[in-house]
Amino acid sequence: MLKSSIFLSGLLSVGSLFADDAKPVSLFNGKDLTGWHSDVPAADKKSDIKPSFVARDGMLVSLGKPGGHLITDKVYENYRLEVEYRFVDQPGNCGVLVHSSKPRVLYGMFPSSIEVQMHHTNAGDFWCIGENIEVPDMVKRRPKGEKQKWGGAQGDSRRILNLTDGSEKAVGEWNKMVIECQGNEVKVWVNGDFVNHGKNCTVSKGQIAVQAEGVEVEFKTLDISSLKK
Repeated sequence: MLKSSIFLSGLLSVGSLFADDAKPVSLFNGKDLTGWHSDVPAADKKSDIKPSFVARDGMLVSLGKPGGHLITDKVYENYRLEVEYRFVDQPGNCGVLVHSSKPRVLYGMFPSSIEVQMHHTNAGDFWCIGENIEVPDMVKRRPKGEKQKWGGAQGDSRRILNLTDGSEKAVGEWNKMVIECQGNEVKVWVNGDFVNHGKNCTVSKGQIAVQAEGVEVEFKTLDISSLKK
């Protein structure tokens, strides 16, 4: 199980990756998973379980199963993250989690975070996990509207729809997602389309995570650069 000391050590290294000139730096070295750690609940009782995340052909790959997360050791704030990804041979689910912190706060697997959805045809949705963020037209864009509490806890209306369903490319083709986290705001672009913008986020820094959630996903770019506060 993820140790609390891992998160605490990350808190001490906020922004330490960023160079003074703010040029993009890759979160993945192209060879192995140095700088990351996995939290896969099924591994708690089976230490030799098949890994959910691997380095392959210069890419970071989420194999989809067993379900879990690959999480940066460090904590980040005020940054721009550029991600190039593709579903390898079938559509499915995955996500990039920003401002990640406490592990397994939801369904015994998902860490506190704001998930930027990659689920095929829904890329750019927000999912609130133990945290919350606000957008215009909240009643319309949170599918359960005012009938259910808005928030990030189990039972809350946690999903916030993106603005442009249809921005993704076909399965097997590369997509580019850009996420900007600045102060209490999160902005998202998919293949050049501006697809989401949330404000008043309940958290402004944290680790970054990618999911294993059913199908294989390849990441060939995970570049981060700093933004002004």
